[in-house]
Amino acid sequence: MVEMELIGIRTEVPTQVPIVLLRELTATRRVLPIFIGGAEAIAIAFALEGRETERPLTHDLFVDAIEALGGQLERVEVTNLVDSTFFAELHLRIDGRAVVVSARPSDSIALAVRVGCPIFAAEPVLDAAGTVLELDDEEGDGEPSEEVVEEFRKFIDNVNPEDFQS
Repeated sequence: MVEMELIGIRTEVPTQVPIVLLRELTATRRVLPIFIGGAEAIAIAFALEGRETERPLTHDLFVDAIEALGGQLERVEVTNLVDSTFFAELHLRIDGRAVVVSARPSDSIALAVRVGCPIFAAEPVLDAAGTVLELDDEEGDGEPSEEVVEEFRKFIDNVNPEDFQS
């Protein structure tokens, strides 16, 4: 498993389908784009912005339920890619025992953002669907150059779910 960081949510053009972007923390810095639903995109965006709602959203409710049962979400893993569909797992600790629950990556990421747990991706998933972006880090700030950002925008604008079929 490779630890990832959540870059954010983008929209694929012209279909306006949301994509969550994960980037590995290792030297290669591959980016993993995952198409998600609108509701999950909103849930992730709200969590990233720290926006609170009057009543708990589904993901907030799920976090509350886990905590009420004495559990905690320890990590999220994007485990597989089959026929353009990503699979993930929630790794929970409940009453001292490890519990693994199958989940959609979008829901898993929405939960991870809320509790601050790490997100991982399996190496074969990154090999199949990740893209490597060269970073121009002359300033030493770890940020990609404008040229790299534009290259990635072009990639996102032209990618579609069928590109990930094996």
